[in-house]
Amino acid sequence: MIHEILPVGILQCNCSIFGDEQSREAVVIDPGDEIANILAVLEKHALRVKAIVITHAHIDHIGGAQKLKAATGAPVYMNSNDQDLANHLDVQAGWLGMPTPARPEIDVAAREGDKVTLGPADFHILHTPGHTQGSISLWIPAAEKLVAGDTLFMDSIGRTDLPGGDYDQILRSIHAKLLPLDDPTVVIPGHGPNTTIGRERSRNPFLRGL
Repeated sequence: MIHEILPVGILQCNCSIFGDEQSREAVVIDPGDEIANILAVLEKHALRVKAIVITHAHIDHIGGAQKLKAATGAPVYMNSNDQDLANHLDVQAGWLGMPTPARPEIDVAAREGDKVTLGPADFHILHTPGHTQGSISLWIPAAEKLVAGDTLFMDSIGRTDLPGGDYDQILRSIHAKLLPLDDPTVVIPGHGPNTTIGRERSRNPFLRGL
């Protein structure tokens, strides 16, 4: 499976581009900005986008979704609990002092237990609220990877002081949905370097005692 991680935007959100070598189909996760660069990666691998998945509706993760949808025709997946955040991108843009991007049209409600299929691989949607109420993570057993959005980071967890955040809830989400995964599972966080479930289980200071 093709997988490129492209840090985009002023907050360097990790946009993941997954591609299947046989079908040449792709899944793009969190196209927050720099859509021209994302399209260049897709063109390099001759990939056609079949799904755009948003882990949560903060502007740095969702800001380029409508532009990518317009360029590719692919449907946008997002958990409906984040719809209010998606409706107020102007407020979020004000926080960062940046122009307001086009509000994305959400085509599919990404719900716990749903799957997005790419070639032989299934992307399992895990509802992991706490950073926002609609935060999701995507577990890809065939690749032993977890795209965690802003739920889990190397040595840290997502911030919970923004609207919709809940500290106890994010810890419950990590404990119930993420820590049961095998230790070698590679974690692709929303920002910063990759890690593994095993490393965070043993070394993440926020997870001691879970």
